[in-house]
Amino acid sequence: MPVIDAHCDTITVLQSQNRSLGKISTQGHLDIPRLKKGRVDVQFFAIFIGPEYYSSPLLYAKEMINLYNSEVIKNYSDIESVNNYDEIIACTEKGKIAAVLTIEGGEALNGNIEQLEEYYRLGVRGLTITWNGRNDLGDGVGMGQMATGLTPFGREVVYKMSALGMMIDISHLSEPSFWDVVKESKTPIAASHSNCQAICNHLRNLTDNQIKAVADKGGVIGVTYVPQFIDIREPNINRLIDHIDHLYKIGGLNCIGLGSDFDGIDIIPEGLDDAGVAVPNIEQSLSKRGYKSGEIEHILGLNWLRLFKEVCG
Repeated sequence: MPVIDAHCDTITVLQSQNRSLGKISTQGHLDIPRLKKGRVDVQFFAIFIGPEYYSSPLLYAKEMINLYNSEVIKNYSDIESVNNYDEIIACTEKGKIAAVLTIEGGEALNGNIEQLEEYYRLGVRGLTITWNGRNDLGDGVGMGQMATGLTPFGREVVYKMSALGMMIDISHLSEPSFWDVVKESKTPIAASHSNCQAICNHLRNLTDNQIKAVADKGGVIGVTYVPQFIDIREPNINRLIDHIDHLYKIGGLNCIGLGSDFDGIDIIPEGLDDAGVAVPNIEQSLSKRGYKSGEIEHILGLNWLRLFKEVCG
């Protein structure tokens, strides 16, 4: 059974925190030693295009891709970058961590559809349409009542991603843009790091109608460890399992995965402290909640593996 985490921001923070992927650190939440300790077999690494890089997103994205490749090469005995299902299986069978490269923020395209193809050639296998604001693809949840749907360029990007074999990530997306993605996408969609509004009423969390729509398209929702998305007053591992329970109730077993958002969070709830302890603690909590071993395997990795195979080949 592969254990898969569909979102972290580790590559984005390595330089500022003077860290290396191959060395355990007292800073942050994720590195190779802690992934091994926590039994994570497949880690999705997002390149987050923050607002401070909107003026030169191409330059920053390529710098981060180079950093990602450099870190993987330096630690080749422990980790490999993968592009499809067969490569994930081959990598994990060798006892290595499989790394999947994604981009968080359509600003990285700089308004050019050909840039999407270039990122694909460079190994990028997923794109979060936008962060919390508005870009030339569509609107994020931060736009509130002013939010509109996808732009014509955004629709073109969604169509192209389906054709190329890239995961379309709707985390951070406004509801109007979300429903446009549901309509336009020809492949299952992903919410790499989102929770349930019915459990915690936060704009970044998904409504029951959204959860059902993702599930109906064969998509997966990665429950995230961001405390304010778990519970406003008492964010803890038991409340995270409440989100999993709710996803099961609304969308069924096959729509549930993990999406930690490690190294994109300032404060972590107890029991989810870092990549070394989160998955074992979640597995134990799921078992105590009454989930059977086969169900736990789907939540911890098989659902993401199935989606990746369907979308990326």
